[in-house]
Amino acid sequence: MRVHCGNISAGARLWGETLSALKQIEINACRAVGVGVSRPEDVVVSRNGDVWLSDQASACARIKADGSLARTGRAGGAPNGINMDAHGRILIANFGGPEDGSGPLQRLDPDSGEVEILCAEIDGRHLYGSNYPIVDRAGRIWCSHSTWGPVEAAFEGLDDGLVFRYDPDGSVHVVAEDLKLANGLALDFDEQYLYVCETTACDVLRYPIAADGSLGASERYGPKLGFTSGEVQDQRPLSLEMRSQIGLTDGCGFDCEGNLWVTLVLANKIIAIRPNGEVVTMLSDPTGELMRNPTNVSWGGKDMDDLYIGSVATDYVVHVKSPIPGMPLIHQR
Repeated sequence: MRVHCGNISAGARLWGETLSALKQIEINACRAVGVGVSRPEDVVVSRNGDVWLSDQASACARIKADGSLARTGRAGGAPNGINMDAHGRILIANFGGPEDGSGPLQRLDPDSGEVEILCAEIDGRHLYGSNYPIVDRAGRIWCSHSTWGPVEAAFEGLDDGLVFRYDPDGSVHVVAEDLKLANGLALDFDEQYLYVCETTACDVLRYPIAADGSLGASERYGPKLGFTSGEVQDQRPLSLEMRSQIGLTDGCGFDCEGNLWVTLVLANKIIAIRPNGEVVTMLSDPTGELMRNPTNVSWGGKDMDDLYIGSVATDYVVHVKSPIPGMPLIHQR
């Protein structure tokens, strides 16, 4: 039976009630799947259980029953964050960046392989590094754009990241600006808040969503999650212990109990921010033997307990059973 989160809302639920214990996942319970994919930054699982990976060698690759890949489309650039709309089409945030100077928001028809460009520029300026898309109940696409480039400048303090909204009528609206490398996004179940991983600030911000789709003032959600790159610069080369304390956030997603899971890409770690603000380590692989530079968390499967972890540093993604089911996204409800 498919899991439903009822009316759980990470933004509005009364968190005074007892919270479930979060059991840390052992790395030896994880396995590599989708071997042979190119730069699998993200994973999306369809309503019927198909597992799709972002794939620089095509647009997206589906993991077949025998474990091999079925590559579909041609996106160019660097397909990054991916998600699905209610019609089963795959949205691709393309982090084109230095390869071709163009990083648009795209949409893949998984049946025909056609790749359509939804948004290639804002105010006449070509998008450089679209990062992650997510869809709400109204069919609006929220997409982060990490930087106008170069990426190195973002890691040196440039705060030109933004979030834009692509509406069903094709209009585009910039809804948040001045972010320190805008990265993964999440919506709570009731869509009261938009959550944004702000990578180089080592935190997650959340914005209240108004009825018209505009965003209110941001606030940090949970604490700063570790050291910035600059704060450990004088300690290089870094020990494993120090590396595990770097807090650069990449992707995020809610489980069915309102915990926000966040990947810490350089620490080879995934944490969860509980509704009361407590931070719990869910999975850690200090040496990066299997989970190396984790970028996104995605849930799927019949019971929403199949957890997939993307990475731009491997030719596979990590799969493991999740101790708590994921919150179904729009295409999974």
